[in-house]
Amino acid sequence: MKEQKWIQEGLITESLPNGMFRIRLDTDDLILGYVSGRIRRSFIRILPGARVKVEVSRYRGRIIFDSATKIRRIKWFERPFRGKGNRYEKLSRNFFLSSKKSISKLIQI
Repeated sequence: MKEQKWIQEGLITESLPNGMFRIRLDTDDLILGYVSGRIRRSFIRILPGARVKVEVSRYRGRIIFDSATKIRRIKWFERPFRGKGNRYEKLSRNFFLSSKKSISKLIQI
């Protein structure tokens, strides 16, 4: 049977080792919390003093939203690059190709 979870808001009071945090909920309870995969994947840094939404189970809380940074959609160029070569090289190559085309158009005029 799946464990029941509640979503509550709280304040991070302390940063602990191994990606754990001590969180004071709005109900004045202290719980241990960890960062969800979505926040970890987006490289969002969570600092003490931040207000967060926590999915609370019986034992731990999972931080699912950081109101300080407000998770935004990741733009296409900020996504991890999957392919051969460096993603910045590929972006710069495309940029210079487009600028060369525009320069050649200016020279022809």
